[in-house]
Amino acid sequence: MTLLAVTSMTWFVTGLGFGLVLLLLFVFVYIMKFLGWIMQPRVKAAKQEEEHQEAVVHTEDQEDLTLTANATAAIAMALHLYYNSLHDEEPTKVTVLPHRTQWNNKMYGMNNLHR
Repeated sequence: MTLLAVTSMTWFVTGLGFGLVLLLLFVFVYIMKFLGWIMQPRVKAAKQEEEHQEAVVHTEDQEDLTLTANATAAIAMALHLYYNSLHDEEPTKVTVLPHRTQWNNKMYGMNNLHR
């Protein structure tokens, strides 16, 4: 085979692979759209049922939800204590002590040419 034949076959295989990838991409996109179309009525029905239940709950619980000054102060104090106790007091001084072993000793390095 000549160089031209190998090159044309190479371009054919490359184009075929690229075309196959694009074809499969479009096929998968349409499969996903089709599955979404199939599942759509079920999702809408479930969502409408959920909205209906929420509307029933809101009509039944129409109480006056006002907070008094004492309730607001208690909530603020609880939040303050919660957020301030998340972190412990830690010392700000950091010490790193050198630990000499044969693994980090430069005297035993492989580049030591002075023997």
